[in-house]
Amino acid sequence: MDDAVNKVKEAVGLPVIEERRTSSRLWFSQRELRLRYTISIDRLRRFFEGLAEGKVYATRCKHCGTLYFPPQADCPRCRRSDMEWVEVKGEGTLLTYTVIYTKPASFAHYDDYAVGVARFPPGVNVLAWLSENDPRRLRVGMKVVLRVVRRLPENYLTYQLVPVED
Repeated sequence: MDDAVNKVKEAVGLPVIEERRTSSRLWFSQRELRLRYTISIDRLRRFFEGLAEGKVYATRCKHCGTLYFPPQADCPRCRRSDMEWVEVKGEGTLLTYTVIYTKPASFAHYDDYAVGVARFPPGVNVLAWLSENDPRRLRVGMKVVLRVVRRLPENYLTYQLVPVED
C-alpha cells in the first residue's frame, strides 16, 4: 500500500488511495499516532472501586437530577459539583449495536467484536462491548445486563453488555 500511496503522492502531491470495493478516494495517513496518557481519577474513584466490587456506577447531579454515564465529577448541565453515585443494574434494552471488523492498531489483537448502546433504568445509556459478537444473534430491543469482566490480555477490569437468554 505504501508504494501505491507514494506513486499517487508523486503524481498529484496528495496521499490519496482508491478503496477497491467502492472506488472511493481515501486520505492515507502518513503518520502513526501513538497515544499514552495518565489522568487523575481521584474524583471518580468510586467508579473504579465499583468495578473491583463487580458493580458499575453512574452519577446523578443532586441539583438538576441529570444522570451521567460515564460518570462525571461535575454536572456539565448546571455546572455544580454535588453529584451522587447510582449503581447501574437490572436489565437494559439494547438500542443499537455495530460489529467492529476494522480495528485500530491498539485493538488489532482482538477478534472482531461488537459494541452497543443500551438503556438501563432509570434512563441512563451505556456504551460498551457486547459479550456476543455474532450479529445474527443480536437484535435491537433485546434485553441485556451489565457485567464486570477482566479484559485480557491487558488484565484489567471493565464492563460489557451481556444478552439475557430468552
